[in-house]
Amino acid sequence: MKIRFGFVANAIGLWDASPSKSLTFTRYSALSKEDRMEKLKIVTAQNIQHTKRILYYNLAHEIELYRFSSSLVPLATHPEVMWDFITPFKSEWEELGHLVKHQKLRASFHPNQFTLFTSPREEVTANSIKDMQYHYTMLEAMGIIDQAIINIHIGGAYGDKEMALSRFHQNIKSLPTHIKKITTLENDDKTFNVEETLQTCEKENMPMILDYHHYLANKNDNDLSQYLQRIFNTWEVSGLIPKVHLSSPKSEKAFRSHADFVSLDFVLPFLKMAKELNTDIDIMIEAKQKNLAMQKLVEEIASIRGVRRLTSSSLEW
Repeated sequence: MKIRFGFVANAIGLWDASPSKSLTFTRYSALSKEDRMEKLKIVTAQNIQHTKRILYYNLAHEIELYRFSSSLVPLATHPEVMWDFITPFKSEWEELGHLVKHQKLRASFHPNQFTLFTSPREEVTANSIKDMQYHYTMLEAMGIIDQAIINIHIGGAYGDKEMALSRFHQNIKSLPTHIKKITTLENDDKTFNVEETLQTCEKENMPMILDYHHYLANKNDNDLSQYLQRIFNTWEVSGLIPKVHLSSPKSEKAFRSHADFVSLDFVLPFLKMAKELNTDIDIMIEAKQKNLAMQKLVEEIASIRGVRRLTSSSLEW
């Protein structure tokens, strides 16, 4: 089993390299009409430049997985702004894509919790589609549609899980086919558990990302070993390696919150379970210390008897 590791958005240790610098609508509105577009471009240019620096960091450290920040473009989907963020940065987007392809990086986006398809309100679904289009447009501008994914959760239950799931299957039909093709679903820490998410993915022919921390926070009576092979099988439609999210709890009281680093003891039962299936997997680390947490966990796993380190961020077990 080969395992590759990656991290989310920020590379800790790079000075002033946040790819998520923002511009609020309040601040935008306070500017003169002449200054508004200029400010949008300045912030976007900073975020793209910082992302480029992070991609070079990934290249230097042989990191093959990376999740882009969803906040690369300020006010991209705001109904009173809705600006063209591709044309002014055409060459910059292409440069990011070139770096991704050059280092064979597996890229992804993870829209926020408001991007969902279970709401009874039509405007929520419409806004979710708009947000998915925004993420897709960035991937398209980079030219990496064929190797990237956009990961979301099923959504809220609104007091009735069965009805919410029915709405999901109805509302997801509104998502353009080309966007749905690269969309994945992830199990929740509170609402839709592993079994429910897997069944939804199988019905919609969508890959499922297993979040092991979420599984343990929302376990019910589900035994993960009974579902793991089926979860991995959902990736066959995409031709991509199955992807998993790993993190560990901040504390017993704050079990759902992510800790700074990932506890090896916490995730080892999953890793052993995956090893039994002998399937290559990609693991996204969702700890507060991001790349530092990823590197620390890789080193700890590499010390296990029978594990061979292939690169600074990949192992064979």
